[in-house]
Amino acid sequence: MATGKSDISGWLVRPATWHLWAGLAAVLGALAAGTARAAPDGGMDNAIVVRAARTWLAGGSPYDDPHFLYLPGAVLAAVPQALLPQGVLRVLVPVAVTACLALGWACALRLYGLPLRSRFAALGLTALAAGFAPFGHLVRLGNWTATAALALPLCLLLAGRGRWVAAGAAVGAAVALKPLLAPVALLFVFARRWRALGVLVLVPALASGAAALLLPDPAGFLTRTLPFLLHGDDGFVRLYEASPAAVLPRLGVPRPPAEALASTAAAAGVLCAYRRWRRADPGPLRLVETSAGLMLSAFLVSRPSYDHYLLVVLPLLLAGLPFPGSAARRPWFWLALVPQVPGLAWPYLESPRRRAFRDAVTLCALAVTVARQSRRPAGAAVPDGGRHPVHSEEAVIPRFDPPRAPRYPA
Repeated sequence: MATGKSDISGWLVRPATWHLWAGLAAVLGALAAGTARAAPDGGMDNAIVVRAARTWLAGGSPYDDPHFLYLPGAVLAAVPQALLPQGVLRVLVPVAVTACLALGWACALRLYGLPLRSRFAALGLTALAAGFAPFGHLVRLGNWTATAALALPLCLLLAGRGRWVAAGAAVGAAVALKPLLAPVALLFVFARRWRALGVLVLVPALASGAAALLLPDPAGFLTRTLPFLLHGDDGFVRLYEASPAAVLPRLGVPRPPAEALASTAAAAGVLCAYRRWRRADPGPLRLVETSAGLMLSAFLVSRPSYDHYLLVVLPLLLAGLPFPGSAARRPWFWLALVPQVPGLAWPYLESPRRRAFRDAVTLCALAVTVARQSRRPAGAAVPDGGRHPVHSEEAVIPRFDPPRAPRYPA
């Protein structure tokens, strides 16, 4: 990463003034406070999980609710919320979701070796909160996708420092709450980190198995939730799904061809992610772009697939902006985000139930942008001053700390 006076990166990595931090605090505080005022239950999606926990405490099965799409471990994790007063939940949940997103951004910055006190740290998170509509959607819904948005950057940060077993545990813990990060297991397969992969699988398996034994319907996730996830047969949910498999039938394409097209695109995305990993260039971009490719490929075919799922990968991609060759320096990366600008009305797409078309455009454009990163020649994305590790599948990916920006007079 260039930090000279003539490069914008040098300006970005210098310490932020209190004005930038005040602006960030105002944006995040307004979002959390607005949600607390508007959502007495902490958000519609969080309320589903809390209601499942209360159902279990009353002796019922959480999987009686078809919209409860979580593993059994999430029921026990939501029990503390079920015991809290409603007035506490309406404040605690949006603050917790916002904190998860902020910590995920911090982990993404440290993965790239960028200072947490930098201008880029403050401006980047402000841009995500104020300029990317799904950020606000996630906070207002209180969706547990926030745990995945924290766990994936943390996983890659640990993996980038050679702590693959801890990285597997971080992903496994997130999967135990919500199986959104399951595709990341392929990253461990690509890296041949079998022990870490075993930890990733074992953590949610043990947590879910132990929790299932305490439920009146231990196999409820397999017999009720899994078929729903595979088929997505819900008229209300389908209106908000962004995957091509859900959007194309709304445009008149028969469902079988639409699902076949989405599956083909997802398979191509996984292949590109593998090619990106095989390129084995130094620096953090290899980890980020491989994992982002895997997750975006899954979003292309998964049911359901919502706009806020993009927050799992977008902060990781955006944090690579100061690095030459990163996906965030491609024009299509920024064009993909245009449909997500808050407050921008698109003709015939003003209705909230039609925003899935905009979300699908963003998802597909980001998937193609990241997939194209596998075509770049090896070494093209190495930051200035980066060290080249041994190019092997078993090599530990070194942590790269860019040189400090020179101090200039104010």
